[in-house]
Amino acid sequence: MMLEVHRQSFSSYLDRLLSRGCLVLTPEQAQKDLGITRRAFIDAAKRQQKKGNLIMPRRGFYVIVPPQYLALGAPPPSLYIDSLMRNEGHPYYVGLLKAAELHGASHQAVMQFQVVTDKRLPRIRAGRSAIAFYYRKDMDEVAGGLDEHKTEAGFIKISGIELTMLDLLRYPHAAAGLDHIATVLSDLGPRFDPYKLANRSVAFERTIVQRLGYLLDKLGFSEHTGALHETLSRFHVLPWTELEPARAKTHAVKHEPIERDERWHVIVNRIPEIDE
Repeated sequence: MMLEVHRQSFSSYLDRLLSRGCLVLTPEQAQKDLGITRRAFIDAAKRQQKKGNLIMPRRGFYVIVPPQYLALGAPPPSLYIDSLMRNEGHPYYVGLLKAAELHGASHQAVMQFQVVTDKRLPRIRAGRSAIAFYYRKDMDEVAGGLDEHKTEAGFIKISGIELTMLDLLRYPHAAAGLDHIATVLSDLGPRFDPYKLANRSVAFERTIVQRLGYLLDKLGFSEHTGALHETLSRFHVLPWTELEPARAKTHAVKHEPIERDERWHVIVNRIPEIDE
């Protein structure tokens, strides 16, 4: 009989949290609120997980599934990512293609919810959503390039347009390759701030700045890349770099490049194709 009471009380407890706009809970919080043991909490949580009312994307961190998201198996990661990363104790921002989408880039269907943080974390599968984590050691160096984005559950940190553009070149494997990167840059290009981009670029590798500058010029934004190019003046001799280094390594037979861009010192073996 007591089991039935606990089952009902835990279900009501989840409903009360939802009514207050709270989607997340920890065992410690629930035990304190309900006055139950850890064993009782785990048993009750497992029952709700089987019903699809609760998920556990990370050990010891639970997310309530509101009725409107039951068919998807989980609420969107944007509703709980801030709480998740606070629970993990690591700085973060939503970045790359997901950030580009939030900034209005319309040419891509984002398959993963992409997060940059200072710890190597495993991918999370939550319902139909996947959260992929990308590592950056010096998160403080890019903190000035973050924006706050409002969601149904509050605010999340996302990379600003300029930081997003640089990250796309830093993590090309996460952005589906150069053609896709160029397409997204063409969407974001009309709205970036040249001086913010130059300031953000200082936290990035020289080669990334060269590649981004080259692409922006080719996409028709050369009037706005002067400040970015000026950041490279600290190099007395600007080394040459491949536009697609991974592609250059995998092609055993060496061909003459189709272009050697003198402004950015970028070697181009293939012109990226833009999805119109």
